[in-house]
Amino acid sequence: MAGLRRSTLVALGLALFAGAALADPPRQDYRPSFQPDRLKGPAAGKPNEVLVLGTMHLSDLPDSFRPDMTAPLVERLASWRPTAVATEDMSGLQCDSLRRYPSRYAETVKDYCPDTVAAGKATGLDVPAANAEAERLLADWPAAPSAAQRRHLAALFLAAGERGSALVQWLRLPEGERRAGDGLNAELAALLDKLKDRRNESYLIAAPLAARLGLERLWSVDDHSADSPGPVDEKAYEAAIRRAWDNPAAHARRAEDDRLEAGLFRPDGLMAMYRAYNAPGVPMQVYLSDFGAALEEPSPQAFGRSYVGYWETRNLRMAANIRDVLGRRPGTRLLAIVGSSHKGYYEAYLNQMHDVTLVDVNAVLQ
Repeated sequence: MAGLRRSTLVALGLALFAGAALADPPRQDYRPSFQPDRLKGPAAGKPNEVLVLGTMHLSDLPDSFRPDMTAPLVERLASWRPTAVATEDMSGLQCDSLRRYPSRYAETVKDYCPDTVAAGKATGLDVPAANAEAERLLADWPAAPSAAQRRHLAALFLAAGERGSALVQWLRLPEGERRAGDGLNAELAALLDKLKDRRNESYLIAAPLAARLGLERLWSVDDHSADSPGPVDEKAYEAAIRRAWDNPAAHARRAEDDRLEAGLFRPDGLMAMYRAYNAPGVPMQVYLSDFGAALEEPSPQAFGRSYVGYWETRNLRMAANIRDVLGRRPGTRLLAIVGSSHKGYYEAYLNQMHDVTLVDVNAVLQ
C-alpha cells in the first residue's frame, strides 16, 4: 500500500508540474544553429553590394531647404557608382493590386499610389500592360536610344505607375527634347517638368543620380500590403502609441532634428543632416524612441505589439523586394534610399542574405 501511495503521489506531482508548465512556460534562450549571415558567397564572382542611405523626407524640411542643396549629396553618391537605385516608393504593380481591395487599402492607395488614368489613356495601356511593355523594351534597349524612344518609355513608365523611372528618362533627354510627343501628351510632359523640382528624395536625389550614371530606371521597393483600416478603437490605439513615444530617447531625437534643421541654411547643412541621420548609433536610438517603446506599451489590446508587427512585416517585405532586384542581375551595386527609421531594419534583414554584402554609407558621405 505504501508503495502504491508513493507512486500515486509521484504521478500527481508530475501532472501538477506539467500543468504548471503549460500554464506558464519558462522563457527559452533557444538560438538556431543555422545562421545565414555567416554563410556568405559565392567564393568567386562579383558580389552583390548594397549601400543604404537613411534619409529624412525632404517634403518635411523647413522653407530654408532648396532643391539645389542636394547637389553635393548626389555627387558623393555618384562616386560610389551604383548600378541600381531603389527608392521608398510603392511599385505600380502593387498599387494596381491594392486598388482591387478597397475595403482594406482605400486610404493606402489614396496616400501612396499615383494616379495613372491620364497616362493610361495616352498610351492605351493599363498598369500591368504598361509594365510588361516597358520591361520588353528595356530587355532590348539600344545603347544610344533616340529622343523619341525616351519620350515613349517615359510615357510607359507613367502608365505603369513608376513616376520615378519616368523622370529618369525625362532627365536623360536634352532640355530641348523635353516636350510632348511619342505617347507623352502636353499634360504628361507638364507633370514630368513639375516632378523634377518636387521636394521628394526620389525626384531630387534618386532620379538625377540615376540619369547622371546612365541608368534607365529606379526600383520601387516600398510595401504597404500589411496596411489595414486600423483597430476598432482607433482613438485608444493612437493614444497608446503616443504615450509610448513620450520617452527620453524620443525627446532627444526631436531635439537633434531641431538642431540639424536650424543649421540647414549653412553651406554644408544638408550634408551634415545626412551624416547625422546615418551615424552608427541612430538605428538603436530609433528603436528606443519608437519601436522598442511601443513593444512594451501596456494596453490590454496590445496596441504596441500590433504596431511593431506591422513595422517588421513592412520592412521584411521591402528587404525582400531589394533581394529580388539583386537576383535579377548578380553582381549589382545597389543604392537603397529610404527613410532613416527603416535603415537599421534594412541592413539587419539584408545582412541575413547569403549573396548580399553591405557597404558602410558613412565612408561615402565624408
